[in-house]
Amino acid sequence: MGILARFKAIMASNVNAALDKVNDPEKEIAAYLRSLTGDLGQVKAETASVLADEQRARRVLDECRAETAKLQRYADKSAAEGRAEEARRFLERKETAEAKERELQAAYDQAAENAANMKQLHDKLSTDIGSLTERLEKLKGKAAAAKVQRERNAIGSPMGNADSRLKELEDKVNFEYDEAMAIAELRAGRKDDLDEELERLDRESSTDREARKNE
Repeated sequence: MGILARFKAIMASNVNAALDKVNDPEKEIAAYLRSLTGDLGQVKAETASVLADEQRARRVLDECRAETAKLQRYADKSAAEGRAEEARRFLERKETAEAKERELQAAYDQAAENAANMKQLHDKLSTDIGSLTERLEKLKGKAAAAKVQRERNAIGSPMGNADSRLKELEDKVNFEYDEAMAIAELRAGRKDDLDEELERLDRESSTDREARKNE
């Protein structure tokens, strides 16, 4: 019976639950989608034949019912007109027709069930495909966002780099300023010492000159 042989398995499947624990959901969803799309294509290909079987079974059943009803009318008419033997033969044929009708009814019931199952399969597969397609698109979006973020993490944020460079420049300028001030202070200190030394020498020279004059 083709796809209908797997009716129970397909209807009982829960692809979303099955994908919750896989290691690579994007890959698994893509594989499931290919499988489901193939099943849906098979359903569409076999539906026309199943519906034709249902219509044919219905037509044959209706014809048999009409035959059974006709034989009953003929038997009644024959009995009413006093043709008992003829009426008996009509009833015998009616029993045969009724047995055939039961078989045809069973065949029609099966054909109708197959047609209903094909519709359920179509709806189930279409729903699963829609759900998985949406889930796959979300995963692809997350994967793309994650890739962009990883690239940003690898090279650093442009603003972060700018802030870092500014901080380095500030540190360098501060260092150079502190160094220049330290040198200036050092030189200023040396100049003060020299001036004091010159003043001392000047005083000593002045004292020596006064002493020589007094001699």
